Amino acid sequence: MNHDFRGKTVLITGAGSGIGRATALAFAKAGAAVACVDINSRAAEETAGLAGQHSDRATAITADVSSETDSKRMVEECLETFGRLDIAFNNAGVDGSEAFTADVTMENWTAVIGANLTGVWLGMKHQIPQMLERGGAIINTASVFGQVVNPGWGPYAASKHGVIGLTRAAAAEYSPKGIRINAVCPGYIETPMITGQDNLPELQGRHPIGRLGTPEEIAKAVLWLASDEASFVVGHAMAVDGGYLVR
Repeated sequence: MNHDFRGKTVLITGAGSGIGRATALAFAKAGAAVACVDINSRAAEETAGLAGQHSDRATAITADVSSETDSKRMVEECLETFGRLDIAFNNAGVDGSEAFTADVTMENWTAVIGANLTGVWLGMKHQIPQMLERGGAIINTASVFGQVVNPGWGPYAASKHGVIGLTRAAAAEYSPKGIRINAVCPGYIETPMITGQDNLPELQGRHPIGRLGTPEEIAKAVLWLASDEASFVVGHAMAVDGGYLVR
C-alpha cells in the first residue's frame, strides 16, 4: 500500500534507531515532514539526515520524553520548524533490568515507567492541543507485553499495559474531536535492544512465524494507522507480533 503524506507533519520519538528510525524514513518516503526526536542528539541527527534523502523537510530534536519541559519543547520546536503537527508516533522506550517484583530497584522502576508510560502521556498532553483545530492521528508504542507478561519484567509489563489503557482512554476522549489514537504492539523485533541477547534463537522461536520482526514491518503498521485507510480505527492495540499472542 502506497501512502501519501504530502503536506503532513509527523513527530516521532525514539527516532534515533530501530522502529523509530524505520518509521521516520517511511514517513519521509511518503512525503511527510518529519521531526526526529531522540535523547541521543547524534542519533536523531543521523535519522534526520537519512530522512532528508527522501524529503526536504526533516529535522532533529533532542529531548528526554520523561521530562515535561522536554516534551513541551519538542512539540514547540516541531511547530516552529514546520508550522503544524498532524501525526505523532510516541515510540521512545527502554526495557530496564530483569528482576522479580520484590527485587526491582526504585531506579529501574522509575526509569522504565518514566520513559515508557510517562513519556507517552507527556507526549499526548502537548501534542493533542495542537491537533484539535484540524484533527490528527497519534500512535503509541506498546508491546505484546502490554497484553501478556514475561516473569522478571514487571516494570516493563506495567508500563506497556499502561500505554494500552492510556491510549484507549485518550481515544475515547478525543476521537469525537477528530483525533484518532491507537497503539501498536510489536513482538520481538530486530533492534539493538534484542539482537545482542544471548538467547536470540529462543526469542525467534517464540513467534509461530519462526523469526523476529523487522523495524520496517512495524513502520508499515504505524503508517497504516496514521492514514485515512484506518479512518474507523480508534483505541485499538494492534499486535504486529508474528503470532506471539496466539501461541
